[in-house]
Amino acid sequence: MALKKENVMTNDFLHSAYGGESMAHMRYLTWATMAEKEGFKNIAKLFEAIAYAEQVHANNHYKEIAGNADDYTVTAGAVFGTSTTVDNLQGAINGELHEVDQMYPVYLNAAQLQGEKGAERSFHYALEAEKIHADLFQQAQNAAKEGKDMELKSVYICPICGHTVLDEAPDKCPVCGAKKELYKKF
Repeated sequence: MALKKENVMTNDFLHSAYGGESMAHMRYLTWATMAEKEGFKNIAKLFEAIAYAEQVHANNHYKEIAGNADDYTVTAGAVFGTSTTVDNLQGAINGELHEVDQMYPVYLNAAQLQGEKGAERSFHYALEAEKIHADLFQQAQNAAKEGKDMELKSVYICPICGHTVLDEAPDKCPVCGAKKELYKKF
């Protein structure tokens, strides 16, 4: 169901979020390759898994844009380029915290105000996952600063909302209710 014509703000926010999540997806894949080359196998795995979660968010936003195929220029502020894994993790932390503290609360409030339930759900899913991502990237950076890899067995991502958890998937996603069997393992 397409957004109502008068809900331009939510529509703009969906496009912005789609662009930002798409860029994060690709940036994290690039940084995963770099982490692997630096000997941080588990940090690389974390980047790959969270890249998938960002793809889930981008896909959710894109679905809500449906029917609004106007020509859009989408800009998304983020770190460009590559550096050391420690620096790349700082870029990831900064981006995730921006989404948690600034971007998604505003986008979510606008969707609620404009009665856009689908956009509201999509923004809520992303916000809840980004909180976890910021924490996980911080844990990874703490290890990398000591020259160590992050300790983890696996990373599990909910393909519905992007919920992210280490080592074992929950029986039921705490954000969207998806069953354990649906989680993608990295």
